[in-house]
Amino acid sequence: MPKPLPVQVTPLTISGGPEKNVVYPSVFGMRDQGMEAFINQQIVYETQQLIDMQADEMSSPIIEMDGSFEIKNNQRNVLSLSLSNYAYHYQAAHGMTYITSLTFDLEERKRCSLSDLFRPGSNYVERLTELVNEQIERRNIQTFGDPVEVQPDQDFYIADKVLVLYFQLYDITPYVFGFPMFPVSVYDIQDLINENGPLGRMAVND
Repeated sequence: MPKPLPVQVTPLTISGGPEKNVVYPSVFGMRDQGMEAFINQQIVYETQQLIDMQADEMSSPIIEMDGSFEIKNNQRNVLSLSLSNYAYHYQAAHGMTYITSLTFDLEERKRCSLSDLFRPGSNYVERLTELVNEQIERRNIQTFGDPVEVQPDQDFYIADKVLVLYFQLYDITPYVFGFPMFPVSVYDIQDLINENGPLGRMAVND
């Protein structure tokens, strides 16, 4: 019998006309009503941040906007999701997309930063930088500079037994390469992860 999902999700929409629709998730049905309200508050805030970033990108009006989301992990009391927003400004050469991700530890009742996933004092930044640059070389990804540096607060999400690090458009590669994403198995960093945190739970085989 399949285990019930920790969080139930329903889509909500912000519409500014036929060409401007932002769909974002809302969680419901949680026993912990306080945590449910916190998660939804964080999602709404980050959704609005993406909209504001697009509005500030150029002075010309936005002709088209498309916002969407993906649930990346909803198991073992870890909720990880991504929000994306595409917008096209009047007479722009092309549209622009931004992605942000949110990861929640439902046991600890908090939103997780990248550092929360690892043991205090661990050299997780150096290890992740090494693993990302190995993938760049192996996958023959053309970057602006060498080596690429993973930041302590690097964008990430969790998908089952994988930590996915990613960079925004133009951060390390030309626009045509899209979003550079680097999946890292929890077993490649098991000696560094916080065993009681989200990645520690993902690494357990059961």
